[in-house]
Amino acid sequence: MIVGYHDQAKPRGKMPSEFGRWCREDQRGQREMSTTKLWNSDDELFALVQRELFTCVVGDVMDKMELQHQFLPPQIQPLSPAMVVVGRAMPVLSVDVFTEKIAGTANKLMDKPFGLMLEALDDLRKNEIYVNTGSSPRNALWGELMSTRARILGCRGAVLNGYVRDTNPILKMGFPTFAFGSYGQDSAPRYKVIDFRVPVEIGAVRLRPGDILFGDVDGVLLVPAESEAEVFSRALEKARGEKRVRKAIEEGSSALEAFEKYGIM
Repeated sequence: MIVGYHDQAKPRGKMPSEFGRWCREDQRGQREMSTTKLWNSDDELFALVQRELFTCVVGDVMDKMELQHQFLPPQIQPLSPAMVVVGRAMPVLSVDVFTEKIAGTANKLMDKPFGLMLEALDDLRKNEIYVNTGSSPRNALWGELMSTRARILGCRGAVLNGYVRDTNPILKMGFPTFAFGSYGQDSAPRYKVIDFRVPVEIGAVRLRPGDILFGDVDGVLLVPAESEAEVFSRALEKARGEKRVRKAIEEGSSALEAFEKYGIM
């Protein structure tokens, strides 16, 4: 097995020690492995993931690692079945409001349309994914103009714990967008962004800035940044093994024989 090692954009600095621990365990005899790098940057890693992996196999690998609550709720689906997104999470926290602007309250954001939404949008960086949660699903959280700005900034997609609008222009752009579905209701009098680049939770999953999100037609999952080298290396090994199992079955092997030989099904 070849280990991939991501040596850029380490948000919390834990991953290298995790990588070293994994290699040392194998040196004690658990299994033989190479430390050859498969990727040296986020660009290389994300291209490899899009080329060879799918969320099911990555989720299976994390289950074996006892990371068993990593999929976001199943309502969050791609606008188009062909859409795939992979990148680093940029969490955005929003709340319900019931008027677009109101002056003289204890919270100055109440006098600001959308709260900090535009600041959050403009703060997006290359290879990040805009992730919005917190407010009730009673309006759209994303649209065409946000997609246009995000793409210019190098953002890889949007993952929304709620709805999206301007669906046809976004589909025409091909901008990867994952949401509950399409709903044209405007956000201005209904929600405000109150913070961004902060930890959030969606369903049973805690998302931190810099964790990796991976989404396709089967849903969206989160890979903790400190586990990314092990998760994606094991997932690549499993995905390549599944191709061998498929070939064996196509050539006449029984499912039981293939599983006994490869340990994959």
